Amino acid sequence: MSTATRLDHTTEAELPTTPGTERGTSASGVAVPGQAAPVRGEAYAVCRVDDVPLGEGRAFVAGGVQVAVFRLRDGSLHATQAACPHAGGPLADGQTDVDVLVCPLHLYAYRWSDGAATSGAAPIRVYPVHESGGEIVVEV
Repeated sequence: MSTATRLDHTTEAELPTTPGTERGTSASGVAVPGQAAPVRGEAYAVCRVDDVPLGEGRAFVAGGVQVAVFRLRDGSLHATQAACPHAGGPLADGQTDVDVLVCPLHLYAYRWSDGAATSGAAPIRVYPVHESGGEIVVEV
């Protein structure tokens, strides 16, 4: 498994890359083996912006870390851990608004700003994310 691959059935070869950045390498161009532990602070291009429709989320692997990436209806990007800490629910399938992400299994809500649960449950990890050259880049 590469460090920046989609978790669905799209193959890595089908995903375009930013010039100078190949899938499986960090955005800085340093190769990172697929089995290596994630290096905090490394940025990974995980997909094209259009691969995540407005108002939806998708799951990816960035630097060996499973992440959920969201593009809200206002076009803003957010990235979190892929699984809910409560029961392992797929957060990429959750409902979103400008302030929170709601887990699809038990409706636990988490704030985008800091990952804290509105119910006082365990928080989720949030990751810096941005668009660069038409791709979504997540820092893990």
